[in-house]
Amino acid sequence: MNLLAGVKILSFNHFLAGPLAAQTMADLGADVIAIEPVEGAFQRNWAVADHFVEGDSVNHIATGRNKRSIAVNLKDPGGVTAVRKLVESADVVMENFRPGTMEKLGLGYETLKAINPGLIYAVATGFGTDGPYRDRPGQDLLLQAMSGLAARTGRSDGPPTAIGAVIIDQHAASLYCTAILAALFAKAKTGQGRLVEVNLYQAAIDLQVEPLTAWLNGASSPASRGPAGIASWFSPGPYGIHATADGHLAVSMATPKALGAALGITAFESFTDGDSFARREQITLTVAEKLKEKPTAEWLPLLEADKIWHAPVQDYQDLRADPQLVHMGAFKTVEGAYGAPVTMVMHPARYDGQSPDVRLAPQRLGAQTREVLSEAGYSQSEIEALVATGAVGAN
Repeated sequence: MNLLAGVKILSFNHFLAGPLAAQTMADLGADVIAIEPVEGAFQRNWAVADHFVEGDSVNHIATGRNKRSIAVNLKDPGGVTAVRKLVESADVVMENFRPGTMEKLGLGYETLKAINPGLIYAVATGFGTDGPYRDRPGQDLLLQAMSGLAARTGRSDGPPTAIGAVIIDQHAASLYCTAILAALFAKAKTGQGRLVEVNLYQAAIDLQVEPLTAWLNGASSPASRGPAGIASWFSPGPYGIHATADGHLAVSMATPKALGAALGITAFESFTDGDSFARREQITLTVAEKLKEKPTAEWLPLLEADKIWHAPVQDYQDLRADPQLVHMGAFKTVEGAYGAPVTMVMHPARYDGQSPDVRLAPQRLGAQTREVLSEAGYSQSEIEALVATGAVGAN
């Protein structure tokens, strides 16, 4: 995929949102150079579920493909000089350190803009680069708690509930890419670089744009979560996930009469469309009791025949055989940098019917240090001197 061919990005990202955003840009053809500490970035050395595939953290596998890797000691003057040299030919610098960190290293926006006036300098933080929360740690669970997302998730008879994925980081990564792409588009027209900023707190708010806008404009919300097993406070009955005789089934929006016809609930024949909200608890409790009478496989054709929006609840073990995911190539297994097979979640969009492929499996730390520095004009002897002094690391 070459949509961003010719765009050079220096990525100083760690954790999830930043590396994932940089990977998206790399999937689209940008030359993304991941600049990591000589000991490796956080996502290379820490893994969700504490799981590594040989030498690869699963976090690195999730966010490291199609990038070149260079290891640099940013506390060494030689390392900082090398980075500044790379900035001369870069289109974008991405970083998600805590506010002020890059400035302390001598690599802040004003410094790098003086080197390369057309540079797009893209920053992702937890709470923004200024304001009362500026220095707080921005971590997904904390932001789910602070943003109202946890308070509005779960059953009404249960506690606030965290979502089972790192959803705020992932949404922030998408916003990060969108902002950079907009800046690149503007630069193509004007030649001007600019400072781009996104933060996880507003990403968490943006995730809730529909219900939060309703609440901000006076929608009734007597409780934070939906009653009677309804999936959310703002939804009609029986919108939610309900038990069947052998599993669980999601039922989306449907009129009471349509539901009654599909499920054999004669009491719904007199209900109006407006009763979906006005009598939502009664509808939901009735549907929930009815669904327990049969296994999921018996309900599916009945709901399908009456065009009721529904879906069986699948777990991860079901996904690799899901025919639509197989058709779209949602997962791909390649040989990893350490020789073991690694499976990745692939880029989720297609362009002229094609999805970006894996040009580079997630690389070993510093795998392209010599290559990148050579391209920047360093001689082989100069590169080896930097390696010898610890200013850079090379694999």
